[in-house]
Amino acid sequence: MRFIGNSFYENFKMAFNTLRGNKLRSFLTIFGVIIGVITVMLISSIISGIDTAVKKQVESFGTRTVILRKFDITVGSNRRTQEERMRKPLTTDDSKALERLPTIEVAVPFIDITNNFFGQKLLVSGGNGKTSSSVRLQGTLPDVEKTNTVILQEGRWFTENESDEKTDVCLIGSSVVDAYFPFGSPLGETLEIGGRVFRIIGVLEKREQLFGGGGGSNDQNNVIYMPIGSALRLKPYADDLFILAVAREGMLDRAKDEVQDLLRIRRQVEFGEPNNFGMETAAGIIEQFRSISFVTFLAMIVISSIGLLIGGIGVMNIMLVSVTERTREIGIRKAIGAKQSDILLQFLIEAATLTGFGGLIGLLIGWGLTLLIALVFPSYVPWWAPPLGFFASVGIGIIFGLFPAWKAARLDPIESLRYE
Repeated sequence: MRFIGNSFYENFKMAFNTLRGNKLRSFLTIFGVIIGVITVMLISSIISGIDTAVKKQVESFGTRTVILRKFDITVGSNRRTQEERMRKPLTTDDSKALERLPTIEVAVPFIDITNNFFGQKLLVSGGNGKTSSSVRLQGTLPDVEKTNTVILQEGRWFTENESDEKTDVCLIGSSVVDAYFPFGSPLGETLEIGGRVFRIIGVLEKREQLFGGGGGSNDQNNVIYMPIGSALRLKPYADDLFILAVAREGMLDRAKDEVQDLLRIRRQVEFGEPNNFGMETAAGIIEQFRSISFVTFLAMIVISSIGLLIGGIGVMNIMLVSVTERTREIGIRKAIGAKQSDILLQFLIEAATLTGFGGLIGLLIGWGLTLLIALVFPSYVPWWAPPLGFFASVGIGIIFGLFPAWKAARLDPIESLRYE
């Protein structure tokens, strides 16, 4: 065991000295490995960061929530088929019918009136003189409080009476507060929305943003909620309605079946025909996203593998040159008793050390770039990425160094000693 340990240490020392003695050649050899490892780090960190952000964003709707829309709910695509565009919209009556199901705790409709039927956005104006057309305008019912998807920070939700009377009251998101009321509480203040004056009765808790929020309608906090009747008074022909149906504890799967059956009956879908509405849960949306991101991850891994492959070819090339340059040294070692396995191990350690060092450099650079990206984009390094990058780089060295090592181990000692 002592001989093996000493042999390994000596081989590693020789490999390191070779690396240090040929700095430029070594760096050029492992450049492809460095680029490959950096790419692996960046891809894994960005996809992991987005995955976590999407999961948090979707789960904010509730893990027991069934989301229902007129259109099919598909991650990453806003294209609508002719059949989808011809579907009749969901209605508030649908939500009332769903709420009567034994598996449903509450069903709340939301209607988006951000755009009016002429394609022009409704303007929101405040006392500070600011006017914007990018605020998301949502009409809903008081029961939205029971869904726990929109959390109240201060003030109150509108009452059933205010909803029935179509009273012009509203609750605003944190971005609306920052834009229109930066120096004081907005409670009791007013906003002009589409030419009507709404009194602010509540402020919503700030929600985490998927990609930093950005601005305008992409910001989940740049939103105003109002009674659905008031919303329809601003946009009488609005039909962009979706429903959040919250299942009772432990009844999500059964609730999905009952919701689907009820809507198929209400929307007169024939037996055997596909649904003419979209239905999805938080877990389903997350699964859709992960299937897309997994394909992207595989594609990017293939691209990063090209860098590792180039690095591996460089290692093979430099090791073959090294075998030629050190033919006499190999002959001397064999003459004093070194076995083929000792020579093989020596050159494999040299190759693995070369690429392993490149892997470490790639990991350090990749980690630094990930920290920079995290300032503007959801990104973090998963626990498996650094070991994967390092062992991949070492593995490349062993695989591509195997042929040169085998060639060195097979050299005839007598012919090697004659080599000049």
